[in-house]
Amino acid sequence: MLSHVFLGTDDLARAEAFYAPILSRLGWRPRFSDMAAGKIGWAPGQTPRPLFLIGRPHDQAPAVPANGGMVALLAPDRPTVDEIHACALRAGGRCEGGPGLRPHYHAHYYGAYFRDLDGNKLCVCCHDAPGATSAGTPA
Repeated sequence: MLSHVFLGTDDLARAEAFYAPILSRLGWRPRFSDMAAGKIGWAPGQTPRPLFLIGRPHDQAPAVPANGGMVALLAPDRPTVDEIHACALRAGGRCEGGPGLRPHYHAHYYGAYFRDLDGNKLCVCCHDAPGATSAGTPA
């Protein structure tokens, strides 16, 4: 359903250092890095899409976060949610809601929220009960 997600940054090298360990932990691999063009992309596993892209805004204006915008990344399990949130904070991200259940979404929704170094809001979440993988099968 999704082709790609693009988040703006004013410092591509800094943003790459922030996102590389997060996306790697989720099983996403570098797809391309074009510093001259001002963009870097990752894809899940061996598939070509969807892409997660970071880069300088096309209009060359300063990057600003979307008002109300958020990208949610799917984690295979709850420990991964915890790990990625901690990784983001160690890398200089800002906490927007620590890891935990959010039963007002649904009974097994486990998520954490943070902002990247440019102020973009992200979530990492798992929808499965403990002991299940994101495919709904036992771990």
